[in-house]
Amino acid sequence: MAGRRTGGGTEGNGAALASGRVTDALRDAILSGRLRPGSRIRQEELAEEYGISRIPVREALRQLESEGLVILVPNSGAWISKLDRAECIEIYKIRERLEPLALSESSANLSPETLARLEDLVSRIEAVDSIDEFLQLDREFHLLSYEGARMPQLVQMIHKFWNTTQQYRRAFAGSVGKAGMAAVHHEHRLILEALKRRDGEQAGLILYGHIRRTRLQLEQHSEMFA
Repeated sequence: MAGRRTGGGTEGNGAALASGRVTDALRDAILSGRLRPGSRIRQEELAEEYGISRIPVREALRQLESEGLVILVPNSGAWISKLDRAECIEIYKIRERLEPLALSESSANLSPETLARLEDLVSRIEAVDSIDEFLQLDREFHLLSYEGARMPQLVQMIHKFWNTTQQYRRAFAGSVGKAGMAAVHHEHRLILEALKRRDGEQAGLILYGHIRRTRLQLEQHSEMFA
């Protein structure tokens, strides 16, 4: 009896590990742009590629659906999430309200080590030439700045919105030009300085304008939603 329980536990752990590997690999491929929005995910191909059954693949897809990266359609299949223009603009308008709240709530609780990491990220963002590296560091900067917000449901919503709008930030970063990127860097510096002063209200106001400017830029470029 004991041996069967142990074996079952080992089998369950193996499936969980396999599901985690697929989840991590797909998440990375989606956020990096290697898997295009709207493209279909074939469960049988993933199972064959990883040498596993479809059960951990389905678990991985359910996890990615909860993160806003995948859409599961009953009796049909799975696709990489894709937004139309109206959906994307709506999410940006929501982000304009939610993320300043998270930042202002976080401000008083950020450790000196986290503030130092944020400052390092700002410097690294200013130095990069690669869009992929910019997106990675920019994402880390903003999501880390919300780390002190003791509002887990709010932070979870923000993470999901960042996932679903990743492709549009990529398009924005590729179209904004040097002047636009200089404004991004300047706003990052202003946010950082407000956080160092523990001025959450000011940091939130700057962040509101930061997100709004991106939204207005996206509204002017319908081709990004083709």
